[in-house]
Parts: sequence; C-alpha cells; structure tokens
Amino acid sequence: PLFLLVFDFDETLVDENSDDSVLRGRTLPGHLQHDPDTEPYNRHMRRVLAWLGEQGVRPSELRATYESLPLSPGVPDLLQFLSKHRRLFELVLISDANVFGVEAKLRAIGARSLFRKVFSNPAGVDGRGFLTLGPFHSHQCPRCPANMCKGKILREYLEQRAGEDVEFQRVFYVGDGANDFCPAGVLGPGDVAFPRKGYPMHRLILEEPPGTFQATVVP
Repeated sequence: PLFLLVFDFDETLVDENSDDSVLRGRTLPGHLQHDPDTEPYNRHMRRVLAWLGEQGVRPSELRATYESLPLSPGVPDLLQFLSKHRRLFELVLISDANVFGVEAKLRAIGARSLFRKVFSNPAGVDGRGFLTLGPFHSHQCPRCPANMCKGKILREYLEQRAGEDVEFQRVFYVGDGANDFCPAGVLGPGDVAFPRKGYPMHRLILEEPPGTFQATVVP
C-alpha cells in the first residue's frame, strides 16, 4: 500500500456519537450524569453500560443500535472507492468508543475487511449479561484522556509497520474530536489531516501558531 488512511469513528465515519446513541429514549439518573472535572469519560461510560444492563438492555439490543448508526455524508461513496483501490490504501480505525460497537457497525455495512486494524477500548459481556468496558492503555500524554492517546497508537503503528518494511508515501488522518488533534500532530509535511469542518479537531488546528502544524489541512 502507498497510503495509510486513519479514521476516527464517532461523528466521523458515523454521523452520531455512539455513546449518546445507546441512551436513545432514556434519561440518565442524576447520579450518573457526567462531571468531566471529577470523572474520566471512559469510567463514566462503564457505569452507564452497567446501568443499561440493570434496566434490562441486553448486548444484542446494543449491537442493533450500533448497527443502525447513520453513516456521515459521503462515507458510503468513500468506502466504495476504497474497496476498489485496496492495493493503494491501508486502513486503520482508532476510536475512543468500544470495539464491540465499532466492529458491529463495520460488519453491518460490509466494511470490516477493509480495515487492517481496529484500535478501540476493549468491551465484552460479563456473567450478568451486561456489556462491560475497559481502558485501551496507559500513557503519559498530558493532552489526551487517561484511557487512550491516539497519537501514541498512531506512532507505534507506524513504527511497527516500518519494522515490517512497510513505508507509506503519505498518511491521511480523518477525524473530528479534540482527541484527534494529538494523532494529527504526528503527521509530517507530506501528510494530510482531514478535520470535520467546525468540529473541535478543526478548531484546535486553526488555533495553532502558523508553521507548527506540519500536515496539509483539508477540512
């Protein structure tokens, strides 16, 4: 492959935040409302999934919700294009959602085989039949949430592929959120960042002093 194409999931490949989508039609009780100053978001979602299990929501119902997430505008055409040009592109997905939901959606649209790797928070079903969630890894990046630094994931992936004698002419990064800014900073002058227009990743890039962000930016 000549090019590495890296995708975020929520509000990038799909047009919703899947963490909000699993709550559709339900209101969280007060004690489960998220306070970003006191609770990491990954831990908050662990409690939300446990509460959904207590409400009788089974993993099969959650899988159906993930499968029904709408794709972002243009994504079906893009995936069709990438499917025709598999030899040119290597695809990976890096998401702070969970591997259960991401893989369910990719399989539902017949796109799982396009992606060489999916990096997302581990999820599984416990003895109670509840969907559980864990952190992806630990890291030292001060910018990223404690459970996942997408920049670290991308750097390590590029190092691993270089060790396997795979060198990409260009890296393309497609994202929307604040946590997509860190991996976009890994990109070099020949690479391209595609931030979703008007979303946090785009705003953070625009706030950078001129010359500090190396990649070409195509909102």
